Amino acid sequence: MYTSKLVQFTAAFAFVCFLAAGCSDSDDDNGPSAPRVIATSPLDRSTDVAINASLTATFSEPMDPATLTGATFTLTQGPTAIPVPGTVIYADSMATFWPASQLAGNETFTAAVSSGAQDVSGVGMKARRQWSFTTGTTQAPGQRVDLGAAADFAILAKAAISTVPPSVITGDIGVSPASATFMTGFALDLDASNAFSTSTQVTGNVYAADYAAPTPARLTTAVADMETAFTDAAARAPNATDVGAGDIGGLTLAPGVYRWGSGLVIPTDVTLDGGATDVWIFQVAQDLTLAGATNVLLIGGAVPENVFWQVSGLVDLGAASQISGVILCATGINLQAGASINGRLLAQTAVTLDTATVVETTR
Repeated sequence: MYTSKLVQFTAAFAFVCFLAAGCSDSDDDNGPSAPRVIATSPLDRSTDVAINASLTATFSEPMDPATLTGATFTLTQGPTAIPVPGTVIYADSMATFWPASQLAGNETFTAAVSSGAQDVSGVGMKARRQWSFTTGTTQAPGQRVDLGAAADFAILAKAAISTVPPSVITGDIGVSPASATFMTGFALDLDASNAFSTSTQVTGNVYAADYAAPTPARLTTAVADMETAFTDAAARAPNATDVGAGDIGGLTLAPGVYRWGSGLVIPTDVTLDGGATDVWIFQVAQDLTLAGATNVLLIGGAVPENVFWQVSGLVDLGAASQISGVILCATGINLQAGASINGRLLAQTAVTLDTATVVETTR
C-alpha cells in the first residue's frame, strides 16, 4: 500500500514539474523563455540539394536581426568543416543564409545557428542548433526577391522624389524619413485625413514621413524592407559574371543571376527570354546606364515582377528609354525626358522624373 502511494505521489510530482517547465519538447533543449529553431531548410539529412540553394532557420518568436549574422548563422563544408562565406538576412522570424557562391556538388554541408542568436528581448538560444545536408549537381529555379512592404509602392525613396510634369505614375509613391516638402513638382493636395496626398500625376496616393498616423510607421517598415531586399538581391550567388565586359547591348539573356564588378551600360536593346516563373537578378557594383530610346524587352512569357536590378551606384534611364523590372538602388534613380518603367523604383536616396512614366507591376 505504502509503495503504491509512493509511486502515485512520484508520478504526480513529476507531472507538476513537467508543467512548471513549460512542457517543452524542443529538440535544442530550450526553456520556455528562450527562442528556438522550429524549422529548417533544407531539412536535416536532406540529399540532392540544389547547388544554388539558400538555407533558412525559422524561429519560435521574433528575433533581434543584429544577432543573426555570419558569426551566429554558419555553414561549413565537408568533414574538415571548411567555412562557407555568405550573407544572412532576417525577416518575419526567419533567417536566410545565402552562400556567396554556388555550393560544391555531391558534398556534405553543415549549417548551424549558435546560442548567440537572441530574441527581441535579448534572450539567447540555450543551445546550438545544427543540421546537415548533401548537395546534388542540379540547380533549382531562381527565387524572387521578397520586397515586403516596399511592394506597396511604385516609387519609394528615402531622401526625395521630384518630377518635371507631366509624369504619369500608376501606383502609390512615398518618401521617408524625408518630409512631404521633399516631394516636388507634384502639386500635392493633402487629404482630410492628413495621412496622404493626391496628385494629378499619380493614379494612387502620395505618402510622406510627416503625415498623420499610420503613415510614418508604414513608411518606416517599407523602407526597412526595401533595404533588406537590396541586401537579399546582392547576396545571391551569380550564374555568370561580367557578361559583355559591362556592355550587354544586343544580347538575349536567359534567367539567372548576373554580376558585374563594374558599371553596366545598355546602349542598344537587350532581351530577357524566359517563362512567367523565371527570375533574373542583375547585380551592378557601380552605375547602370540605359541609353536613350533603348529598350529592355521581355519575351517568352517573362514578367517584370521577376526582374530585379540591384545597383550600388546611380541609375540613369535615357530619354525615351524603356526598362522592365524592380530597380533596387543604393543611391539615386534618374528618368530622363520620356523614359518609362514597367516595374518599381526603390531608391535609398532620391528619384528624379522628367515627364516620365512609371507603371507599378503586380506583386
